Amino acid sequence: MKSIEDFYPLSPTQQGILFHSLYAPDSAVYCEVFSCNIQGELNISAFKQAWEQLLERHPILRTSFVWEGLKEPAQIVHKQVKLPWDEEDWSGIESITQQKRIETLLAAEQQRSFNISQAPLMHLTLIKLIKNNYQFVWSQHHLLLDGWSSSLVMDEVFAFYKAFSQNQNLSLKKPRPYRDYIAWLQQQDISKSETFWRKYLQEFTGTTPLIVDHPSSNLSDENKQYKQQKIKLSIAETLALQSFARQQQLTLNTLIQGTWAILLNRYNGENDVVFGTVVSGRGSLAGTESMVGVLITTLPVRVCINPEESVVSWLKQLQVQQNETRQYEQCPLIKIQKCSDIPAGQPLFESIVNFQNYPTDFSKLQEVSNLKISNIRSFMHPHYPLTVSVKVDSELLLEIFYESSRFESTTIKRMLGHFCTLLLGMTANQQQRVKDLPLLTAQEHHKLLIDWNNTQIDYPQKCIHQLFEAQVKKTPDAVAVIFENQQLTYSELNTKANKLAHYLQELGVKAEVLVGICVERSSKTLPKASLNMLIGLLAILKAGGAYIPLDPSYPKERLRFILEDAQVPVLLTQTFLLEAIPQNKAKVVCFDADWQKIAQQSQENLFSELTTDSLAYVIYTSGSTGKPKGVQIPHSALSNFLYSMQERPGLTQHDT
Repeated sequence: MKSIEDFYPLSPTQQGILFHSLYAPDSAVYCEVFSCNIQGELNISAFKQAWEQLLERHPILRTSFVWEGLKEPAQIVHKQVKLPWDEEDWSGIESITQQKRIETLLAAEQQRSFNISQAPLMHLTLIKLIKNNYQFVWSQHHLLLDGWSSSLVMDEVFAFYKAFSQNQNLSLKKPRPYRDYIAWLQQQDISKSETFWRKYLQEFTGTTPLIVDHPSSNLSDENKQYKQQKIKLSIAETLALQSFARQQQLTLNTLIQGTWAILLNRYNGENDVVFGTVVSGRGSLAGTESMVGVLITTLPVRVCINPEESVVSWLKQLQVQQNETRQYEQCPLIKIQKCSDIPAGQPLFESIVNFQNYPTDFSKLQEVSNLKISNIRSFMHPHYPLTVSVKVDSELLLEIFYESSRFESTTIKRMLGHFCTLLLGMTANQQQRVKDLPLLTAQEHHKLLIDWNNTQIDYPQKCIHQLFEAQVKKTPDAVAVIFENQQLTYSELNTKANKLAHYLQELGVKAEVLVGICVERSSKTLPKASLNMLIGLLAILKAGGAYIPLDPSYPKERLRFILEDAQVPVLLTQTFLLEAIPQNKAKVVCFDADWQKIAQQSQENLFSELTTDSLAYVIYTSGSTGKPKGVQIPHSALSNFLYSMQERPGLTQHDT
């Protein structure tokens, strides 16, 4: 006990972190890693001494956690701990190999599993790459520090470093200890908060769905893998957002939360959405702005989207709501969830927005330390499937941490683009409505309007029967058509169609003369009926005419109307169908009765002056809203259709 300086309970946020850490003891959940490159004449001894000074200055950095045999878990502050410091020299290794080893090290640090019963829950590695060039890696458990605190630590480390490297002492104002925050929390009466949250979440009964590529898996926390993607706004875009926020008396956080709410609405169609947000917890207690520890808490944000409302008016209402919830932010999330109507076992939300308005100013650190700090990277393992992290600096940085088993990288990339488009779209027009905000990126607009509509293709300026004749020359003996146990080769089909075409021309069929064709399409009624249909269609086109299909199953009145309206001079049919065809003035040609005369005709291809603009066929509408109307279809449309079939699903010379 002589080595123990203090002993006190955990904050509700720490309790949640501890629970998940114990639930997945071998995972790196809540392990955070900071990495940067340091260039300059680094005084390693002074740098290490600065970190040792931080351990002495902040009790939370000397803290471990106990829970076994206790009614409630507790944190123990140790009087002294040894700085976990590794120092390596890679200066004899090639640069490419160094970079690979750095990535391997960072991956390993992200998977570091701290023994949370042994302090300190952090680790530092300094690697010499070449003279005056170092890689620095700092890993720590989220039980110790939130983002605000990590920023304070970095500021103080380099302040102490400057003093120690100049053989000077630095006297900083002693910060208020973290245990004061814990004591203050225990004095809070959260009954009013519970009443507020119960009303706030009233009638919200289901987790806001995320548009995921794969359903939620049963993977344990220790087996879940997280990835991250990020995007930066330009300085000009960031300034435009900040200017818009000032003009409308809005915070950037309001813009970010409003954007995420609209994105969820656009993705899932729900106008009532809930997501999580991280609040700093540093306002109600004096001295917390310089306190080091875990003060953040996670709260639900419920947003109702009215598509018809103006964006500015809607954002101002959202900000009023945010200000109201701040009065009740000390209520633990686990108690807030119990105030909701969400069924037990379901999360209150699956996405969380973390707005970080406390970035470390590394340019100032460089001035303080005379060192150049670059290639700054940070890694975290969030507990939620989707975490949106926003860091404000001269360029706004947007990062999404996501569960890789549920989201594809391409989905997250699109999501980042949509988020930025919505966010920047808010500044374009102050009078626009919520529903008018753009979602698609410029690239997606181009793809939608240009690329996907770029269906123009150069087709041969030939009619279908001419293309058929060309294929006959290429594959005369290949099977062209099969129907049940009947088949014709290209040559046989062409010969029969040519004979009938010559016969039709003798009857006066020429360019764009209409020819009716009424044949039975089922071989159950007449052998080779279906082949007669194909022979007839080809023959009409070869003769230069245009066909009108007449289904013998049509009502007699419909057939009569079409024949009278079209005034066809020639009709192709079959003997047994004559009684079903209304009386008309057309010259009737029967495949069966007249075939002997037809067979005497030439089998040579015919010459015609048809172009792709010539009429190919006329099809009549159903007439359900009035009289049937004949729609004229040119050869080009027929060719276009068959070429599209050739492209998709695909036709080759081997198809029949």
